[in-house]
Amino acid sequence: MTSTHKNQNATNPELPGEGLRVYLQPRVLGMLFLGFSAGLPLLLVGGTFSAWLRDIGIELAAIGFLSWVGMAHSIKVLWAPLIDRLPVPLLTRWFGRRRAWMLLAQVVIAGSLLGMALTDPTEKLWLVAVWAILAAFGSATQDVAIDAYRVEAEASHRQAAMAATYVAGYRVAVLMAMAGAFHIAAISNWSVVYATMAVLMGVGIVTTLIIAEPAVRINRVTAEMEHRVTQYLASTRHAGLRQRFMAWFIGAVVCPFTDFFKRYGKAALLILLFVGTFRISDIFMGVMAGPFYLDLGFSKEEIGNVAGAFGLGMTLFGAALGGVLVARFGIAPILIFTAFMAPATNLTFSWLAVLGPETHGLVIAIIADNITGGMAISVFLAYLASLTNTAYTATQYALFSSLMTLPGQFFGGFTGWLAEQVGWFWFFIIASGFGLPAIVLALVLLRLAHPDRSQSPAMDAEASDQESAKA
Repeated sequence: MTSTHKNQNATNPELPGEGLRVYLQPRVLGMLFLGFSAGLPLLLVGGTFSAWLRDIGIELAAIGFLSWVGMAHSIKVLWAPLIDRLPVPLLTRWFGRRRAWMLLAQVVIAGSLLGMALTDPTEKLWLVAVWAILAAFGSATQDVAIDAYRVEAEASHRQAAMAATYVAGYRVAVLMAMAGAFHIAAISNWSVVYATMAVLMGVGIVTTLIIAEPAVRINRVTAEMEHRVTQYLASTRHAGLRQRFMAWFIGAVVCPFTDFFKRYGKAALLILLFVGTFRISDIFMGVMAGPFYLDLGFSKEEIGNVAGAFGLGMTLFGAALGGVLVARFGIAPILIFTAFMAPATNLTFSWLAVLGPETHGLVIAIIADNITGGMAISVFLAYLASLTNTAYTATQYALFSSLMTLPGQFFGGFTGWLAEQVGWFWFFIIASGFGLPAIVLALVLLRLAHPDRSQSPAMDAEASDQESAKA
């Protein structure tokens, strides 16, 4: 049994590099629109939502409490097993397990945004909060389903390109939900903003209806593991509904984690540590980027034009470049390169702190940091995809993506205090230092669990088929 044709390609070391042609693949192009659908609701229950409430006079304390709705993205791993195993009535039969959950989540998001548009926060703030919570959980659920689809839809050598187009769509949507929302609010009102955004969720809905469900088969090792669970439960006192529930729970919740640790053994903990440290440096310094620009003396227009619009272009260019390089050379060399360059380019901001508010200095810093950051995002998402078992994609990827941002977000809470204590020059030196563990771990994992020769289920299945054929 093979996982699928795409998984065979993923493990074939003789597969020729595709280069730029990888972006002509239909599923790679489709990720552009799914990325837009994923990025659109993020700020609409976050920064843009807070701005709307403050603009109409809601108290800061209430706004602060309402910011907790965004925590849905940090705990999505809790219900990811349901997305992996639980069918959506009717929709799963019609569209398949990934598209069904994506479509359900997109409809919930669109309906919730429309509910926010039709509700006056000054009269029914509690109802706006309910709609925002629904939108946030719909957004987190959509993220899990899209991440799982992205991993399963294409071979590993195309994963960085899938990530690059996803990031491009995502960033455009974030720009729409921020700058676009403020422009619409300036000429109309916030109700029109949220109604417009609800309509724009149609991009994701239409894309989900058009794309094909990825064909995924459970490999032999995974099937045998779950069969042993069923046999064990049959020998216990569990029976009927209780037995079926326990079998489902172990298969959906326990097996994804035992599968990961079984495949990677002692290297599993190092992998998780690497996932948690890879982006600490960027997240850590990113929290203070805006205050740094203002303190240095740059105008809001300069910040918006250079760090905002120009920076977005550089990030998208970096993400696309990362996709091409991974398709050509594989994950490992680009992962090592970006693990080193991400903290190294943060040092350009220490140089900028000494240089002062010179536009050319800001341009150089943004080019170096954002191109490298875009490359790092695309290659790292491809690396995370290589770690997953397609039988448990949603659960395992949700674990990795949550772990990817959690340490950086935690340490980011101390960045303001640190900058006050040491000044901007040393702040960015320290931020770069946070990237050193990821460099060391990347080099160690290159020997213990090479990302281009990982213990993937696809390889297990293909090797099993080859042995069977020889026999």
